[in-house]
Amino acid sequence: MAKPKRSNVAQIRIPFRDVDMNGQMFLASYISHAEAVLAGFWSMRPELDDEPLYVAAKVSCTLHRPLAYDEEATFTATVDKIGLRSVGFIISVDAKSDRAAEVELTWQARGRESGEPVALPEETRDWLYSFLD
Repeated sequence: MAKPKRSNVAQIRIPFRDVDMNGQMFLASYISHAEAVLAGFWSMRPELDDEPLYVAAKVSCTLHRPLAYDEEATFTATVDKIGLRSVGFIISVDAKSDRAAEVELTWQARGRESGEPVALPEETRDWLYSFLD
């Protein structure tokens, strides 16, 4: 991936490994790149000693138009929903002036010892609310 503009944005040029024999990007590659952008964004959260684990509870990708080999795309992560025990993100994928895709990810907070769902820490919740549109 190319150098990000901000922690929640990355510009990439679609690599050959991510396209099928018709030159269109694999659906799984949208999700893979979206997760990488989200990881960069998530790394900016406040550090907590007793932070829960975050487990993917939902992943979906809506394709508006396929990206092609060597096309430039901008992936932008945004906070979509903040629940008691989960947080939802939308990673938009734009190329030129078109919306190519949207990847929706929902993470659930789980206790490190029990593995059971737990409430989002207040500090994390406050940080997430600062990004809510």
